[in-house]
Parts: sequence; C-alpha cells; structure tokens
Amino acid sequence: MTRRLKVGIVGGTGMVGQRFVALLEHHPWFEVVGISASAGSAGKTYAEAVSGRWKMTTPIPASVAGIVVKNASDVEGVAGEVDFIFCAVDMKKDEIRVLEEAYAKTGTPVISNNSAHRWTPDVPMVIPEINPEHNAVIERQQKRLGTSRGFITVKPNCSIQSYVPALHPLREFGIEKIVACTYQAISGAGKNFADWPEMVDNVIPYIGGEEEKSEQEPLRIWGTISSSGIVKATSPLITAQCIRVPVTDGHLAATFVSFLSKPSKDEILARWKAFEGLPQKLSLPSAPKPFITYFEEDNRPQTKLDRDQGNGMGITVGRLRPDTMFDYKFVSLSHNTIRGAAGGAVLMAELLKGEGYISAK
Repeated sequence: MTRRLKVGIVGGTGMVGQRFVALLEHHPWFEVVGISASAGSAGKTYAEAVSGRWKMTTPIPASVAGIVVKNASDVEGVAGEVDFIFCAVDMKKDEIRVLEEAYAKTGTPVISNNSAHRWTPDVPMVIPEINPEHNAVIERQQKRLGTSRGFITVKPNCSIQSYVPALHPLREFGIEKIVACTYQAISGAGKNFADWPEMVDNVIPYIGGEEEKSEQEPLRIWGTISSSGIVKATSPLITAQCIRVPVTDGHLAATFVSFLSKPSKDEILARWKAFEGLPQKLSLPSAPKPFITYFEEDNRPQTKLDRDQGNGMGITVGRLRPDTMFDYKFVSLSHNTIRGAAGGAVLMAELLKGEGYISAK
C-alpha cells in the first residue's frame, strides 16, 4: 500500500490551521506530521499551544496532540520533514510572500490559504471544480523560483465561493452584470462569539477589503493563461457589498445577474443539476457529490441547516426567480472555513496529487 503523503501545517494554531488539523485527521492520502506557528508557540506540544483556544467542535486529534510545534520561520527544518505544506499564517502580506517562496524553493509545494500570492501572475488561484487548467502555470513559476518540485498555489477568498460556483455553469449564456451581497460568518474573521461578544445581536455593514476581493477575484478565476501568466477576464461587471452577520460559520450570498442571451429558469436549473468538475470526475476524497444542490423551498438554503452540505464542501442554492432590474436573482451558501478555506485547500492538494504535481519526496 502506498504511504500517505507527509503534510506540514504552517500557521497551525489559528482557526484555519485548526480546521486543517481536524479535516486531515482521517484523510486517506495525507498525514499531518509537522505543525509550525509563531515563535510564541514553538517548542510547545500542539495541545499546549492551542490550550484554551481550540475552536473546533471536535476534540484535538490524538495523532497531533503531542507534535512539538516548530517556528514557521525555520523553513529548512519544517520543510525537511514533509512532502508538502498547507500555509495559513497570520502575517503581513509582504512577509507571507517571502515565506511561501522560501518554502517553495526548498522543493516543497505550498498550498496557501493566504491572499498574498492571489495576484502573482504565475501562481494559480484555483477553485478545483472551476479552473483546474490554471495549474498549468506551475511549470512557469518553478522556472522563476529555480525549483523542479516546489511551487505555490492559492485558494481564493472565502466570500466568492458562495456565489461563483453557482454562476460558473451559466457562463455559456454570456454573463454580463452581477450584483452580489454577501452575509458573512464571524469565523471568517477567525473568531467565535466568545472572542467577539460585540457581534451578538448585531450586524456590521463593512468587512475590510472584502468588497474589492469579491469584485475582482472572480475575474481571475475566469481568466486565461498568457505568456506572462494568468490574465484576469475583462467581464462580467461585478459589484458587491459584504456584511458581517451574527452566525458562527457559513457565508450566504444574494446574487443578481444579467445575461447577453437570457436562459430560461429550467435551463439554469438543468445546468446546476448537471454540473460537475474535475474533482467529481476523479472521485477525489473531499469532492462533494453533487457539487451544487438546489432547494425548491422558499426558505432555503439556511446557514444553520445547509452549511454542512457535502461535509461542508457542497454549494447550496435556492430562490431562483426573475428580477425587475436584472434577469434573475438567487440565494446561495457555502461553508466559509471548510469549502472557503481549509477544505478547499485540501481538495486543491488532492487535485494536485491526482495530476502528479505533488508526490513523496
């Protein structure tokens, strides 16, 4: 039997790092053998490092509780014991860029949850069901970095994964304009209600940087590969509002869309029902089947009821109906710390393994 690949989690003590630990506990392909974090956590066991701030609903996996946390800046030491890493550090963007490239140059693939490299032209930013072909720029990136094995890939912002997957199967009709209003859980800020009591019975109509990401990142997902790397699409026109709401997990989006060639409602529903991406075709361990689930009920999807669809990796959609200013409007939902963060990165790693980009050292 082929051994599981050895995984390191860089930034493993934060909320997303904890989610990686929880998701990988019983993974059939990957085994967590190393965890690193800030200097303040280095030298402690993982259980000691997260004591009093473990945010998952399941216990700390016994398989990682005794792992001694390394300093994330000890690149050679961390990279030397793993086949690839997931990166979820809380640092300045410039520092993250330097750190991730340092890991890649050791011959260690980096699957990043951070935003630092989302606009680096030769770094693919991938939703595995939507734009896996962008992984082709990895070879170009490796030449720039001077490595035959290491590279960096990134996942997009969690907010766009609540509505871009629902729009993607409809691109054949020529999407012209999009309005997206996202209602985002507090875990997207790395917090729960104990950390952030001000969010109880409250809504904050601003999340720093989110609206720009929501308007621009879909265009990179729908972009094309050129001689310089990934070039973002020039259309559709997207405008967004991003609002923080008092729920633990799950980003809900209310989306309005106009088409160059307006489809019927039945055509839209048929595209959603039939759509599957490469992860579903390859039967990757974390790939939800179906990828998109449509609810006929007027009051679905609901964050609390539906965020865990497909083990938190599925996209749920509802309330598709004509609009008075746009062609259609609908509501959609994704789990922000699973599909939108750690789970999406794990699925990306599965795809990269399946395509031969990741292997044992």
